[in-house]
Amino acid sequence: QVPLAESGGGLVQAGGSLRLSCAASRSIFIIMGWYRQAPGKQRELVATITRGGSTNYADSVKGRFTISRDNTKNTVYLQMNSLKPEDTAVYYCNQVLSTITYWGQGTQVTVSS
Repeated sequence: QVPLAESGGGLVQAGGSLRLSCAASRSIFIIMGWYRQAPGKQRELVATITRGGSTNYADSVKGRFTISRDNTKNTVYLQMNSLKPEDTAVYYCNQVLSTITYWGQGTQVTVSS
């Protein structure tokens, strides 16, 4: 069973929206989040959500992106609005458990100008 299964990436014009989903096989986690990596750049944090529901965002996405979770589906979402070309990257889901950290396979988000 795949620990994390991501979906929802694609090509969108600047100003558009996308929603990424990350379905987890394990429901008990400390924190889950989304990271992204653009070509030639390091992977960076986008947003995280704790088991208790506290959220954290990178300054570059505050006010545009929203992370949320559906505990009944073991799924975390990233709603991305007002997308910019600089948001283009591979987006990775991340799940931190007590003894191990999982990464998804990544989903490509491309924002055209």
